[in-house]
Amino acid sequence: MSFFLVSFITWGQDRTVSGKVTSLDDGSTLPGVNVILKGTSTGTVTDIDGNYKLSVPSEGGTLIFSFVGLETQEVEMGSRSVIDVQMASDVKQLSEVVVTALNVSREKASLGYSQQTLEADAVTKVKESNFINSLSGKVAGVQVRTNNTMGGSTNITIRGNSSFSNNQPLFVIDGVPVSNETNNSVAQQGGGYGYDYGNPAADINPEDIASMSVLKGAAATALYGSRGQNGVILITTKKGTKRKGIGVTFTSGVTIGKINKETFVEYQDQYGAGYGKYYGDNGYFEEEDIDGDGVVDYIVPTTEDASFGGQFNPNLNVYHWDSFVPESPNFGKKRPWVAAENTPVDFFETQTTWNNSISFAGGNDKTTFRMSYTNLDMEDILPNSEMTKHTINFTGSSKLTDKLTADVLFQYNIQDVVGRFSTGYSDNLMTQFRQWWQVNVDVKALEDIYNQTHRNYTWNPADYNDPTTPIYWDNPYWTRYENYNSDNRDRTLSKVGLSYQFTDWLSANVSASIDSYTEVREERRAVGSIATAFGVNRTDEGSGYQRTNIESSEYNYNAMLSANKQLTDDISLSGLIGFNLRKESYDYSQASTSGGLAVPGLYSLSNSVSTNPFPYEYLREKEVYGYFANANVGYRNFLYLDGNYRTDISSALPVDNNQYNYYSIGLGFVFSELVDLDWMDFGKVRASYGTVGNDTRPLRVKDVYLREDNFGNAILTRLPYTKNNQNLLPEETEEIEFGLQFTGLDRRLNVDIAYYKRNTFDQLLGIDISSSTGYSRKYVNAGDIENKGIELVIGGDIIRTDDLKFNTTINYTRNRSEVIELLEGANNYVFQSFQGGVSANATVGEPFGVLRGTGFEYLNGEKVVDGNGYYKAVADQIIGDPNPDWVMGINNTVSYKGLSLGFLVDIQSGGDVYSLDMHYGQGTGVTDNTVGTNDLGNPIRNPLSEGGGVLNPGVTETGEANTTYARADYYGGAFYWGNASRNPGALTVYDASYVKLRELSLSYRLPSSITESFANRVDLSLVGRNLWIIHKNVPYADPESGLGVGPAQGYLSGAYPTVRTMGFKVEVEF
Repeated sequence: MSFFLVSFITWGQDRTVSGKVTSLDDGSTLPGVNVILKGTSTGTVTDIDGNYKLSVPSEGGTLIFSFVGLETQEVEMGSRSVIDVQMASDVKQLSEVVVTALNVSREKASLGYSQQTLEADAVTKVKESNFINSLSGKVAGVQVRTNNTMGGSTNITIRGNSSFSNNQPLFVIDGVPVSNETNNSVAQQGGGYGYDYGNPAADINPEDIASMSVLKGAAATALYGSRGQNGVILITTKKGTKRKGIGVTFTSGVTIGKINKETFVEYQDQYGAGYGKYYGDNGYFEEEDIDGDGVVDYIVPTTEDASFGGQFNPNLNVYHWDSFVPESPNFGKKRPWVAAENTPVDFFETQTTWNNSISFAGGNDKTTFRMSYTNLDMEDILPNSEMTKHTINFTGSSKLTDKLTADVLFQYNIQDVVGRFSTGYSDNLMTQFRQWWQVNVDVKALEDIYNQTHRNYTWNPADYNDPTTPIYWDNPYWTRYENYNSDNRDRTLSKVGLSYQFTDWLSANVSASIDSYTEVREERRAVGSIATAFGVNRTDEGSGYQRTNIESSEYNYNAMLSANKQLTDDISLSGLIGFNLRKESYDYSQASTSGGLAVPGLYSLSNSVSTNPFPYEYLREKEVYGYFANANVGYRNFLYLDGNYRTDISSALPVDNNQYNYYSIGLGFVFSELVDLDWMDFGKVRASYGTVGNDTRPLRVKDVYLREDNFGNAILTRLPYTKNNQNLLPEETEEIEFGLQFTGLDRRLNVDIAYYKRNTFDQLLGIDISSSTGYSRKYVNAGDIENKGIELVIGGDIIRTDDLKFNTTINYTRNRSEVIELLEGANNYVFQSFQGGVSANATVGEPFGVLRGTGFEYLNGEKVVDGNGYYKAVADQIIGDPNPDWVMGINNTVSYKGLSLGFLVDIQSGGDVYSLDMHYGQGTGVTDNTVGTNDLGNPIRNPLSEGGGVLNPGVTETGEANTTYARADYYGGAFYWGNASRNPGALTVYDASYVKLRELSLSYRLPSSITESFANRVDLSLVGRNLWIIHKNVPYADPESGLGVGPAQGYLSGAYPTVRTMGFKVEVEF
């Protein structure tokens, strides 16, 4: 597309100046900007790519850059021939326009509630395979937690947990709601066993995102009714624009990752295998004359998955596990009794991620389009772990007539994963490495013997003469290469919309959209593996195959009439009315073999030794009819009243009780329109009240019979364990919010502060009931959870000159939750029980999700120690609160000409986490805190008679200072896991505070003088993520690691280490 020249050329001009004009706010190019030589009529305008070129006098002068809605800039040329300019919005000229509910664009000044916008750079500059992780620290009120697994789910909450079920916000892409339901098993979400298959919102491709609008409170999300309780994240995708020719953008990047060793076990290297001195004369080794020389030999006790054995001695030669492996070079040989050279730290591999994207965009007066393809290839930190994603995206808009416009959105995503990470306590390599390990075992030897034989030679055989029969743990390389899982997900997102402009103030639009995916999951267990729970019936199986098929779809049909009119010089009115029909379908089936595999290596449901159990199948279908309306009245651009209403009719609720109404009202007062102060650019106070809901899943109203495996020829059915409820209600949230927004000091300072208080009623609970009813639980509505807090966004330009800019934005969140009430007569509700005797709870008067377990017994504020030197424990105590006191993200950008440095510091203060890894890891003598010397200067693992042991600070039952040392030379001693006579669970509860350097980027835009012959722009970037944990208190783990999605948080078991990544990225626009 050509650009218009508005200059008059004179004979006296003898040189050319050129450059590019971009937005200070988001870095986008600015077409149509006027560029005038001051004091003359000589000038031009920037083209579609923001470029300009102008002939000027040799002696220079001043250029004036101006555009409606932007602050005019005057720039001295000097001798420069290339002048790039960034222009800022002028808040005195133009109010910021933001995306609100139902994808309606409105002036931010008119809103009576909190809303925060993120531009594309927030998720594309330093990329994650799951873009949700990139939101951490960038939006006030939003908390993000991940479990560090490849393609795993991310727990994202807005303004705290409000429900025992789903607390994840709704994602909407260009008006299309996107399923984000996590399909992990209940056992996986509770830290038991299973794979984390991620949350579907991770399918969203960050390269296609133009901006995100985060709606936090009930007033902001009321138009979404029964889906709006947890907040809404509106994603606007990139679109094509009118231009000359077709624009092409190519992006390619690679990142390399290594584990952060501070978030993994630091092994002690002084004592080896064993639970204590239980064998022969030596005590720590099995004894047998292996070589036939008549002298008893020492054999490492392979059945003991702990490290409270004998002290290492390089002069002592013993038989290790691989001394009995015929293919091993150590077969039949004794070796020195020393710590392993290669610990499980060396099991982890280098993570490599390639991300490539290409897009094509263009348009004319009537039609615009953008099409893109993105590919992600990732090899992660565990052996045999790979993830590949392919994403195709198309958006188009066409003006069919002067009044009728058609819009199209189409996305197709394919994801293939091999070797996801097992999570929780059971069947998890991290549980083996962190909790049940012999520090004398060399992982390189395990790798070599597997690669050589492809057999399950393990360090942990039930009998050292039969090293392929494990008692507890398979060879970890056998686990990764033989007992691996795989999954494939194909997803389609599409929308067709028509809009008709009746007049300049009245329009209508209709749309139809679909979000659907099919997913296949396969889990394998090779013949020769340790028998643990597997398959549909979760019986112990030494081999098997399980297949899960999922088909999910959501159709949305919308019709909306919108108006926006200036009624008088003083009064403006905007509003809408509309209808939405939503149809959901979720078809799940899971089948498995039984009794093992008949033919080793053949993974098929037909290859079952025994008759296959009946598959686990269900079909959930649901329809919701929604009617909604909105009205916003403005008075003289300083006073705004906003109201929303929605009614939902849900098929998942009882027929006589299936319609619910939601509404909100908000008031905004722009006081800067009435007060003219030089230092104030914009000021507004706001207040709002709203109600939203959280609908239930289908199949929770009527009772049905379930099939059981046949008994001979008899067909069996049974009642489900949980009784449904024909009087079920949706959850409902009421919220009030007050806020202040301020911009001043020539836009150098921006402040947005909000206070909110929200109460969620009619929680859906599954409570225990008498088995005489034929059920063990039933669904009821009860309870009230309160969240209240403060959100603060403060930012601005610390330095702002023509060449140098330093901008900082701080996002601060302080949320306090409290369980106000539960079921009548109940004071506590356990909604998740964990391994280790710990549970997640709702306790009246306490924050939501507190951890209960065995706590310390106290006397006058001091911990009580018993007569053997061990801490005394008290059952059923609150031992931790996973909710942080506050979180804060500090986002910084320093730019100088074409060079830009960005870094994000993420901070959390408070919150607790219980570590099962420490609970068992120190109990088995694996960790380095189980060795060393005591205050007497003696090794703590010496017998008490030799001055060993640990002196636990505290007092005796009579109040005197404790002087009794506790044994630390065997697993039942000072580090033994908690029970009534040993360390309480509270011993391994830690403060989850942290300070992290979350992101770092250094980018450089090549000068246009270099690129103008072949490209519009070229950006080069060095990027890093999770580079430095500046401070933490949780030993050997990342405080943010957890269970993925779910209300139960603050629990670590088999936690994966954090990965530090660094990479390079190039982006070229043609």
